[in-house]
Amino acid sequence: MVPLLLLLPLLWGESLQENPGYRLQVQESLTLQAGLGVLVPCSFSYPWSSWYSSMEPFIYWFREGDDPHSDPVATNNPKRRVRMETRGRFHLLGDPSDKDCSLSIRDTRMSDAGVYYFRVERDNVKYSYRDKKLGLQVTAPPGKPYIQFPEPLEAGRPTNLTCSLSLASDGGQPLLFSWMGEAVDTMDPGTLHSSELTLTPRPQDHGTNLTCQMTLQRSQVTLETTIQLNVSYAPRNLRISLSFRNITALKILQNTSSVLISEGQALQLLCVADSNPLAQLSWFRGSPALEATPISSTGVLVLPDLETPEAEFTCRARNPLGSQNTSLSLSVVSPPQLLGPSCSQEDQGLRCSCSSQARPPPSLRWRLGEGLLEGNFSNASFEVTSSSAGPWANGSLSLREGLGSSLSLSCEALNVHGTQSGSVLLLPGKPAFLVAGALGGAGAMALLLLCLCPLFFYILKARRKQAATRPEGVDDEDPVMRTVAWGSRKKPCSDSPPDQTVLSPAEDAPSPEEQEELHYASLSFHEMPSREPQDQEATRTEYSEIKISG
Repeated sequence: MVPLLLLLPLLWGESLQENPGYRLQVQESLTLQAGLGVLVPCSFSYPWSSWYSSMEPFIYWFREGDDPHSDPVATNNPKRRVRMETRGRFHLLGDPSDKDCSLSIRDTRMSDAGVYYFRVERDNVKYSYRDKKLGLQVTAPPGKPYIQFPEPLEAGRPTNLTCSLSLASDGGQPLLFSWMGEAVDTMDPGTLHSSELTLTPRPQDHGTNLTCQMTLQRSQVTLETTIQLNVSYAPRNLRISLSFRNITALKILQNTSSVLISEGQALQLLCVADSNPLAQLSWFRGSPALEATPISSTGVLVLPDLETPEAEFTCRARNPLGSQNTSLSLSVVSPPQLLGPSCSQEDQGLRCSCSSQARPPPSLRWRLGEGLLEGNFSNASFEVTSSSAGPWANGSLSLREGLGSSLSLSCEALNVHGTQSGSVLLLPGKPAFLVAGALGGAGAMALLLLCLCPLFFYILKARRKQAATRPEGVDDEDPVMRTVAWGSRKKPCSDSPPDQTVLSPAEDAPSPEEQEELHYASLSFHEMPSREPQDQEATRTEYSEIKISG
């Protein structure tokens, strides 16, 4: 029984004989540059001399891996179709009757690389020469396309770029060009298939890639080269960062911005700009003149403390292509600092005054019992006056009637950054009144009680002496305070409260003949609220002085 492997050549019409008489002479290894052509000499022999036939033998070249029934890359058999990718480029030269199997290859492509074998057919004898084959290696043309353009590239200025390849590389073939990259994405696609490109670079194109791709059309070899664009442009996107004690608080992107800062706050300003080449950064106070001297020649400006309520600072970025400025306006703000109220007795009644300093300037108002008094006006019972100058506001209240131990009186100073108030507390017994600043929290209340204890025991002792000499049956009134009017809403306190103001005692005490006499004393507490939440220290309240008039 004939083995199956021996039947395959018969099924293909192959001769079982490998040698004698079958010889092929061809170059077994060939290296060719893509796009170029080559002639591969070849001759063959076969033991058919005893045959007589007028028929010319058919010869074929096949790719390794293709069977003899596949399309060859080249043949002289007019009834066989050749492979599409080699049609018109692979040709047989010479006369097969003279046993010439020479092969011509032109416009070589990278895809042509591979191994090829030769086959001959005549009458019923068919034979493939597999003991010797043609190995073809295809290399890319030497070098890459070259992009040429005048440097430097400048943003906004049209520039012509050229992509070229050496003549030795292209072999005179038609070339297809393509330009690719972010810089040409928005351009008309019809302008991107020429060896020349007119490019108007933008600042954002700096550092991006531009590729020229070149295809040798006959050989279908694609070559490309990529460059990184170096685009020069004037400073842009100038911006300022502001930080408090080296902690970045906010970023300012607008051309002109205004920032409110707390009084005594240390600042650091950082200016940055986008430019190529790098810009020289400098700081100026106000709007700089052409040849103004900067207060800082770097992008950093340190401000330990502002000496004026408002100040403008300008950062300038400059390089050879231009300059850009951006300004920052700083305004110092502070909550009210209350001085007073300070009260004194007059012939017609009681006169109290109050002052406050703040940025922006505060407004003053008085609370008399349940009523709210502000502005300038008067009637038979009281007169209110107010005035302001710079950060200061001053006010006074004159009471002509209605004085008594049930009276509550307070002065309030307020602006958008805080409120502070001071209250007048009337005490029965000897002539006295108490003026206290607004307090907040249990700790402040405890401090107030500690301050009031000596005064309380003093009044109690005096009342007991009166009771010892008073006739029986006379009712003794309890000597505790009847009315306490505290200041209202407050915001967080700042690091350092202002110096305390000693409030004046009563100037003219009532006569001893009056049934109920009032003592006037003064006690002041002051706190200064702050709007800035960072780096707060514990609230501190200072007690200044208590004065008692006997």
